[in-house]
Amino acid sequence: MAKFMNRVIGLIPARLNSTRLKKKVLLPLEKTPIIIHVYKRALKSKKINDVIICCDDYEIFKIAKKYNARCLLTSKIHKNGTERIFEAYKKINKNYNLVVDIQGDEPLIDPKHIDRVIDFHFKNIKTDIVVPNLRIKEKKNINIVKVVQNSKNDVVYLSRLDIPLNLKKSNDYLRKHLSIVSFRPNALKKFCQSKQTINEKKENIELLRALDLKMKVKTLELYGDSFSIDVKEDYKKAQSYFKKDKISKTYL
Repeated sequence: MAKFMNRVIGLIPARLNSTRLKKKVLLPLEKTPIIIHVYKRALKSKKINDVIICCDDYEIFKIAKKYNARCLLTSKIHKNGTERIFEAYKKINKNYNLVVDIQGDEPLIDPKHIDRVIDFHFKNIKTDIVVPNLRIKEKKNINIVKVVQNSKNDVVYLSRLDIPLNLKKSNDYLRKHLSIVSFRPNALKKFCQSKQTINEKKENIELLRALDLKMKVKTLELYGDSFSIDVKEDYKKAQSYFKKDKISKTYL
């Protein structure tokens, strides 16, 4: 991992009692737990200085230690992963320029995508939060969060519905929220010290809190096939993808 003046920490939130797919972060892919794939891929980022798993249960903690992964235990009461990484960040008690939230259920995450997000955020350092997007054709999947942006790459809204609606059907695609979120430390603090907002509760999308708080959120387009494992069908899809995944072959 690179060492440079701008210090970046990658924090991976992991919750044991996932509702749609039981204990999903511990499910094996090529005999290795999903959460460990995420950790090892984050370690391959050239822009991150430190990577830590932030979990809510000793079962995950034990698995992390088995694979020599850095890990912190956090409270079980957090409403979302952002609040979980904020608790961990406070415990670490070190100064970083950016805090990157890397979701623990996206085992195909590309380290180059992490680096692109970090580079983009440093180029737009007054931005509070950066969240990347991928173009998708898939429709009517409420497990996928869609991003709506303006011409300046500002995030206008996030939804589980298929928005914006394309009436002309030409070049018809949506933008999917990729599970990497870069925060300025003060923005992370402001977010987590604020109450849940109406839109956040309605859509069950935590970053809507940031938009409701008028925080500056930008997006950038990336390219690839990474996806979150939310339900059994996603897990089966990931099993198939891992048979031809090149990145995992560099650390397994």
